[in-house]
Amino acid sequence: MCAGCFIHLLADARLKEEQATCPNCRCEISKSLCCRNLAVEKAVSELPSECGFCTRQFPRSLLDRHQKEECQDRCHHLNWHQKDECQDRSGKGSPTPEFPVNVEEVQFRPYRTDDFITRLYYETPRLTVLNQTWVLKARVNDSERNPNLSCKRTLSFQLILKSKINSPMECSFLLLEGPYDDVKINPVIYHFVFSNENNETDYMALPIVDSVECNKLLAAKNINLRLFIFQIQK
Repeated sequence: MCAGCFIHLLADARLKEEQATCPNCRCEISKSLCCRNLAVEKAVSELPSECGFCTRQFPRSLLDRHQKEECQDRCHHLNWHQKDECQDRSGKGSPTPEFPVNVEEVQFRPYRTDDFITRLYYETPRLTVLNQTWVLKARVNDSERNPNLSCKRTLSFQLILKSKINSPMECSFLLLEGPYDDVKINPVIYHFVFSNENNETDYMALPIVDSVECNKLLAAKNINLRLFIFQIQK
């Protein structure tokens, strides 16, 4: 099977708390029990794929380089975004804060609710950042009952302040991939003012590129990410 389907299979098993099995012979299957079919990989790499910017076709093995380095329409697309879309350019949006950013590696561990039909969620151990204690929670597909039945996969997360504070704390934060992951996450900065009465954010989308990238995280036993957070001083 292709890498995307293989990762999807492993993620499905993790969501259902089952051992992944081969859909053909039903033997146990995992990353350590499988090997790459190099002959098929080579053949697939020569198949034509369409550039997402100029719509020209290239062999799959050359498409990534074309889109990142060579495609002229990509440059036009980026220029258009900078002129018409981007809200973080100088003179628009919020000014870039000049405060030290705290970076913390966090590990989300899977748990199940106590409901009759249990639901999967993830939670980190408590961590200390900005001299305060925090916890992160995450859920799959906005905590729908059977995310394993959906082809589309998303993750959302919530940041919770566990410490008692003397005055409100205005913070900016984002989550990105861990140091040893190849998951593609777009950097999106979130803002929130924490207080003793309002100490947890709403669930916010973890801006993963697509469901394939999300399955890479779900297929692992634990989800390892990096938390970037800084306090805004006024």
